[in-house]
Formats: sequence, C-alpha cells, structure tokens
Amino acid sequence: MKVIAYSVKPFEKKYLAKANQKKHNITLVFNSLSLETAIFAAGKQAVIVSSTDDVSTEVINKLAELGVKYITTGSTNTANIDQVAASIHGIKLANTPNEQDRASQTIRNLDMWEMNKMCG
Repeated sequence: MKVIAYSVKPFEKKYLAKANQKKHNITLVFNSLSLETAIFAAGKQAVIVSSTDDVSTEVINKLAELGVKYITTGSTNTANIDQVAASIHGIKLANTPNEQDRASQTIRNLDMWEMNKMCG
C-alpha cells in the first residue's frame, strides 16, 4: 500500500521502518498535515497522522479528491479528525490505543486494510 506519514519526528522513523519491514511504501514527511500539505498525499491510499495534524472537513475533502481511502492516527486522541466528513467520503479510520506500541499498531492497521482490499 502507498502511504504518507505526516508530522514524523526523527525518532519515529526507525520504529516505523522496523514495524513495516518493507511491506508498505511509506513516505515520511516532517510537515504537518494541512490543506496546503494535503497535496503530498496524491497517489497514496493511506495517510498516517498525529493528534496535532489538521484533519478537518476541508482537508478530508482534499484527501478524498486525491484518492485517499484510509487514515490512521498514531494516538488515542481523534478529536482533530472530522469523522463525519471521513464517513461521507467512505474513508476508513483507525487509531492506536496502545501508546507503547504505536508503530507496530499503525502497520497492523495498514496490513488489515490491505488484506481487506484484496479480499473484497
């Protein structure tokens, strides 16, 4: 799956790489997700965000226009994600309730979506 991860902190890179084991094509960017940076998601199926990213109605509309089907957040907090807008566009959402194992859970979310995509 082609994925972009926004707001990646330098220390997170190695954890995501280790958890991913080269299964998904993940682009890591230090920029936070916003209406201006949403364009980086062109050609991606999934977006990884943090609790500080802008995942408002306008941003979700742009992501949907770019073809994004999945959003996962590496946090327990999802208040920054407009869940109604995501639902309207059929974008599936997931979060990571286990703060100790964020990278692995994030990759498991991607794996699950990839498997469901192949089966359905």
